[in-house]
Amino acid sequence: MLKKEIAVLLFGLTMILISVSLARADFRVCNTTQAVIGVSIGYRAPAGWVSEGWWVVGPTRCKTIIDGNLSSRFYYLHAEDAQNTDSWDGPVSMCIKDTEFKIDGVNDCFARGMQKAGFQEIDTGNQTSWMVQLSEQDTNTTTSQGGLPTPNTPAQNNQSPQGNTTNTQTPNMNGQTGAPTQ
Repeated sequence: MLKKEIAVLLFGLTMILISVSLARADFRVCNTTQAVIGVSIGYRAPAGWVSEGWWVVGPTRCKTIIDGNLSSRFYYLHAEDAQNTDSWDGPVSMCIKDTEFKIDGVNDCFARGMQKAGFQEIDTGNQTSWMVQLSEQDTNTTTSQGGLPTPNTPAQNNQSPQGNTTNTQTPNMNGQTGAPTQ
């Protein structure tokens, strides 16, 4: 009788652990290309704007960039393949470095010894979990919620985040949505 109770208890604990792991919330980036991709992300923290990178995402792999429930509606993404032949970027300027970085602020990148890169705005719609899929076709960034892939369509605001953008913007420090301003 005791063995049966222990077995039932272990089964119950196993099911709880499985359901908790399936309900995990995070921000993931999936690489559907055959290249290694470096990913950097930008977000608004309580003290101001932050950009950080690089997460290395192998070919046909996914990587968790933010672990746990998302605390913001808007995140900003910049990615490059290892050969520097493709990039996924957008009109929002943030600071980056060639090596691993976490940078406070988006102004005076060059004066502070960093580079400026274009980031694509990702509107999560206040979801607690989000996935971005990077593909080779036109270097489109496609997004979805709940970890499900979306069709290969242009990114937010009907823009295709192709190549290096020279018309860049900085995040709006005072706006409610975090939308970029010039």
